[in-house]
This record gives sequence, C-alpha cells and structure tokens, in this order.
Amino acid sequence: MVLATDLKGPDGRLLFKSGTPLSSRHATLLARVGVEEVDVREDTALTAEQLREIEDYVRDFFLYANPDFEPTIAMFHIALDQVAEAVAEGWVLPDLSRRRAVSVEHLEDIFLTGMGTPETIVKHESELASFPDIYFRIREVLADERASADAIARVVGTDVSLAAKLLKLVNSPFYGFPQEIDSVSRAVALVGHRELSTLALGISAINYFRDIPPELVDMRGFWRHSITCGVIAKILAETQTGLSSERFFTAGLLHDVGRLILFKKLPYASTEAMLFARENAIPLVEAEREIMGFCHTDISKPLLASWKFPETLSNMVNHHHDPMTFPNPLGPSVIHVADTLTNVVELAQGGMYAVPPLDEAAWEQLGLDPSILRGVAESCRKQIEAIMEAFF
Repeated sequence: MVLATDLKGPDGRLLFKSGTPLSSRHATLLARVGVEEVDVREDTALTAEQLREIEDYVRDFFLYANPDFEPTIAMFHIALDQVAEAVAEGWVLPDLSRRRAVSVEHLEDIFLTGMGTPETIVKHESELASFPDIYFRIREVLADERASADAIARVVGTDVSLAAKLLKLVNSPFYGFPQEIDSVSRAVALVGHRELSTLALGISAINYFRDIPPELVDMRGFWRHSITCGVIAKILAETQTGLSSERFFTAGLLHDVGRLILFKKLPYASTEAMLFARENAIPLVEAEREIMGFCHTDISKPLLASWKFPETLSNMVNHHHDPMTFPNPLGPSVIHVADTLTNVVELAQGGMYAVPPLDEAAWEQLGLDPSILRGVAESCRKQIEAIMEAFF
C-alpha cells in the first residue's frame, strides 16, 4: 500500500508525502507519534497510456464545468484518482460512444410534448396512486412538538419493514454508535424525534416508487445515487452551524424524486432527454429543459406540495439546481454541492452524463476550503454499502 494523501502529525507537521510506499517500519513510527489511521491505496502501477485514457475519460464529463474554479479542480482530481484506482483493480473504462438506448416502443407518454405542465402531470399521478399510510402518520408526528419518543416508536413500529430499515441505518457507520441500538424508542432517544421522523419520512417515500419502467432506469442504481447524495449532504451539513444533518440526508435521498415521475408519465420524452444529454455532453437537467421545456425540480415542486412534505425539506429538493434563487440559499446550496460531488464520485462506476457546473455563489455559502472535498468523498465511500444493505 502507499499513502493516498499527504500525512501530517498531530502537531500539523508533514510526516510523509502522498505516494510514499508503506512498510511495517512506517506503522511503528506512526504509532509512536500518535497517528492511528491513514488513507491508503494499492501500489498498482498504471501505464502512461492507461493514465492518458483515464484523463480523457474523466475530462469528457467535465466539459460543462468551470475549469478555473478551485472546487471544480479538486473534484476533477478526485474523479481522476478514483477512476485510476478502479482501473488498477481491474475495472474497464466504458466506451460511451457505444452505449445504446433501450427500446421503449411499448411505453406511452401520458401527455404529448408541450401539452402537459408539471402541475397537470403531478395531478394525474396523485389521482391514480395513493401514498403509503405510514407516511401520513409520521408526518402527523413531525407536526406534533409534544410527541414523545415512545409515541414516535409506536407509529414507526406499525410498519415492520420501515422499523427494520431504520434500525439497520442507526446501527450502520452512518451514525457510528459504539453499542448496538435494538429498539426504535432507543433510536429516537439517541438521534432525536424530529430527526428520526424525518428519516422515516424519506424511507417511506421510497416505497411509493415501485412501478418505474425498468427499461428507463436501474432503480437500485438510482437509489444508490440518491443515498450517496444524502450521505454527502449530511457530511457537508455537519460542517455548518445549526443545521440538522438528518434532514439533509433525507433531502439528498429525495433530490431527484421528480425524475421518477417523469419516467412514469413521460417515458418517451425522458428517453429523448437522456439521449440528448449523452450526445451533446451536457448535464441531464439541461437536456430535460431542452426537450420538455421543464426539468425534474419543476415536477418535484407540485409533487411535494401534494404530499404536504415539510417545507424546509421541499425547498432543499426543489432548489438544488438553482440554490441562489431561494431567499435562504444555504440549505439548497448544501444539496447542490452534494449532488455535484455525487456525480463526480460515480464516474468510477461508469458515468452517464456530464457533471453539472458547480454554482460558485452556492459554494461560497458553505464557507469551506476545497481541500475538504476529498475527505468528504472518502468518508462517503465507507458508508454507502452499509446503507444500501439497510435499505435494500
């Protein structure tokens, strides 16, 4: 193994440079100076040709981003390193030019292009499908400031599947509690009733989307993207003062929920938008606007309103692509940055669309140094598998 990042001691002094090959001698030395943990990667040499191919692959996804913005540069190098690591472990770079669209001839758009507004599309959906009862019971608990931990536990406990997922989540690295949490009431006491209710709200919403055409989207992949965004949003929220990080996980989890309605109601138009995005190397959100005249956040606005979703959560979801248009942009800015970084880290698994440009004013809202992004990406990677197992 070699060091993946520069290593500094507890006093801030540089001990070893990134790329230093590690041996048992290093382990002994580091223990002596109080260093318990380091970031490492396998010392697998890549050829110059492989490195060029990796850079070309990553660069194609950043054509829409500002190459002179420091956080974008940091994200570019994160993508380079993660893709290189994947290739060193045997992953083969996909040939994006050979990706073909699946057939959707047997699917029909509910509305012809230009005839359906986001409001009419959502109205049609809400009239046909009912939301899980547990969702509304949890929402009532959220609205009751006097609700006790036991009362919340009783509501969540009426849905065995939901309770099991919550307990798996609370016992995962996402929280890192030293002892196992074996009851919902105990989880409420440790996490907080509003926080756990918010998590339950997000998890119950997932169960609503069971009939998405599999030709259009791999739902496990879709929720992996969403969970990754939620984890990154939670980590970023923890760097800010006065923010409930669990709410940001839920907002990240549901940030693309409008896209699922588009898949259900406008499968043809959705396919056309996906093809347009790939062929023109632009973010999918821009392709949606070009093809349909609106995007998935225009759908999420009336959708979350019809669900009577908590306003603070709705605003983060609805404005994550235009955070600075919202009067209080910090929350949407966190989701915006998290979504952008999520697209970046997914390049090492086979990216589909260009990385959306990072809004510079939104980044400034967080007041962070770009160097933090690498640690966020690494921390996220350690948590995703456990959360995927909890949810699926």
